[in-house]
Parts: sequence; C-alpha cells; structure tokens
Amino acid sequence: MKSAVINQPSNQLTLSFEPGLSERHLSLRDCVASGIYQRGLGRVAIDLNKAPGNLSVELSEDPTRNFSVDSLEIYITKSGDTTPIHYLIDKFLHDKSNKQSEAMAQLAPILAQLAPLMRQAGLA
Repeated sequence: MKSAVINQPSNQLTLSFEPGLSERHLSLRDCVASGIYQRGLGRVAIDLNKAPGNLSVELSEDPTRNFSVDSLEIYITKSGDTTPIHYLIDKFLHDKSNKQSEAMAQLAPILAQLAPLMRQAGLA
C-alpha cells in the first residue's frame, strides 16, 4: 500500500538574502521603516488603511504607538517585501560560526596578496 505522505513531492525552502541586515538596521522596526519609506509612506499607508501621519508615528520611537505584528503581516503581503523576515533570520538564526568562517574565507586571498607585499617592504 502506497503512503500518501511519503509519495507527495516535497517543497524545499531556499533562502537568498543580503547578509548583514542585522548590522545595517538597529531593530526590526528600523528595517520595516526603511522599506516603507523606500516604497513611499503614503502608498504603504493606503495599503495598511492608516493615515500617513499615524503610520509615521508608529514607525518612530514613540512608546505610546507601535507598529503591530498584524500591520507587519499586511505590509509584507501587500508589498512583497520580505526584508523584515530576512532581517530576523540574519539576527536570530544565522550561525555566528558561519559568519566567522565566511570572514576567514574572504580573508585568505587578501592575506595571500599581502604576504609578498610585506616581504618587499621588508616587514616579513
């Protein structure tokens, strides 16, 4: 008897995002605000059914009014901007040892070029 679960084709999630998002933005709110202002505050406010002034205050550091999770979900759905999700992945799921390995991999060719120059300069 064939299993309906085992024989179903599986979907694999592939993530492609800009590294360093968590270093470029101070917070998730900052990341979202950047995307909203890039797309136009007025246009996004219409999509979120909010007044532009209210949306601007929600994106600011005003402790009395916050940009809600529901608003974030609507924003991502309407704009197609998945940068906030990538920000969270980079901040919380990106393995620090991977970052170190990536940095070392980028450093190796630079050191290979630097060694002969140091010898020529008499620093080796």
